[in-house]
Amino acid sequence: MRASTDNETSGDETTDSGGSASILHQPRAVWAVAFAAVIAFMGIGLVDPILPAISAELDATPAQSMLLFTSYLFITGGMMFFTSYLSSRIGAKTTLLVGLILIVAFSALAGFSGSVDQIIGFRAGWGLGNALFISTALSTIVGAASGGAEKAIILYEAALGVGIATGPLLGGLLGGISWRGPFFGTAVLMAIGFIAIVVLLPGGTSSNGASAEPIKLSATFRALARPGVAVLGISALMYNFGFFILLAYSPFPVEEAAAKMGIENFGAMGLGYVFFGWGICVAITSVFGAPLLTKRMGRRRSLIVTLIALAVLLGVMSFLVESLTGLIICIVIAGMLLGVLNTVFTESAMEVSDLPRPVASGTYSGVRFVGGAVAPIVAGSVSESISAGAPYLFGAGVVLLSVIVISIGWKTLRRVDGHIDEAPVDEAYALTGGDA
Repeated sequence: MRASTDNETSGDETTDSGGSASILHQPRAVWAVAFAAVIAFMGIGLVDPILPAISAELDATPAQSMLLFTSYLFITGGMMFFTSYLSSRIGAKTTLLVGLILIVAFSALAGFSGSVDQIIGFRAGWGLGNALFISTALSTIVGAASGGAEKAIILYEAALGVGIATGPLLGGLLGGISWRGPFFGTAVLMAIGFIAIVVLLPGGTSSNGASAEPIKLSATFRALARPGVAVLGISALMYNFGFFILLAYSPFPVEEAAAKMGIENFGAMGLGYVFFGWGICVAITSVFGAPLLTKRMGRRRSLIVTLIALAVLLGVMSFLVESLTGLIICIVIAGMLLGVLNTVFTESAMEVSDLPRPVASGTYSGVRFVGGAVAPIVAGSVSESISAGAPYLFGAGVVLLSVIVISIGWKTLRRVDGHIDEAPVDEAYALTGGDA
């Protein structure tokens, strides 16, 4: 699969032959896309600190509030099956801009909402824009960056980590003023990102940047017939279930534990700091921890070990739902495990088959996000009908199922422990969306 022609041009102009350029010495176009990527990934955790406030102010149950994640992730995942088809025809820059326009529009509409149902609907539109953007951002960065694909990917991972870390912090800061604040703040920042890409990213916004080899609409669906792709996608779906049990549900027991301790002003800002610490750990281990672990153990064994550790941690959290200190420590530690898993799963998606990597990535990402979409629904229902700690036990059980799937499909995944050749454009497509 070839990148858009405008990306190829900018990449040729800025990449030195030796690939020795500093990661910080990048063209303005790269920083424009990286800036927009940071904000796009903020959207994942932005609503986390304000979930209890939305629940209280709009008279919604925790289960209803957590549907803000479900609508967002369900549409993001579904659209992942089609983004490579679209971007291969209209070009990377156009796809980025369309995604940003949708995020600006729907995040602003969410801020004006008068009911939780309206916000749920607008978050779905936000998810559509985010799918278009994140599925294209890294390919654009790789095409325009200096220093080679490896440094470009590290830069993108850094942007992802900063976005995941600062999303809850920004949500807490603006949410302390009003639950509407984070939505309006995102709209403003993404509008700035839109302007930056229009001005700084080379190439037109029409189909003149489209791929010379358009991807067929059915390609991502046919990829599910490949055993390795199917095994990796299903195991990632189950992992994502545990990921979003922790992310979407945890604000409620943390808030309740703080209230029982008499900490009346914990609120959105307190939750923002907790998940900022979580996001920093995700960022650090995504970039530094995962390579160290896979170098020693290989990808398959790294997945097994880290997934078991995550399942154990979720099990421990089910018994600590009334301990504010215990929950906070577990959430931060979970960030370390999630950072490793994000990177290793994504790298495995690059290597699991001989399919064109845009196709394998779209299939893997689409299936994976289903787990994230289902998790909040289950967490809300289980917590209301069984107990406050039950969602964590459910999450632990599903994560262990992921271990079983990988173990059963061990031979079908043997390619993932092979050498990762540098193939900038394909790696870009394979990575995008897999980390959100």
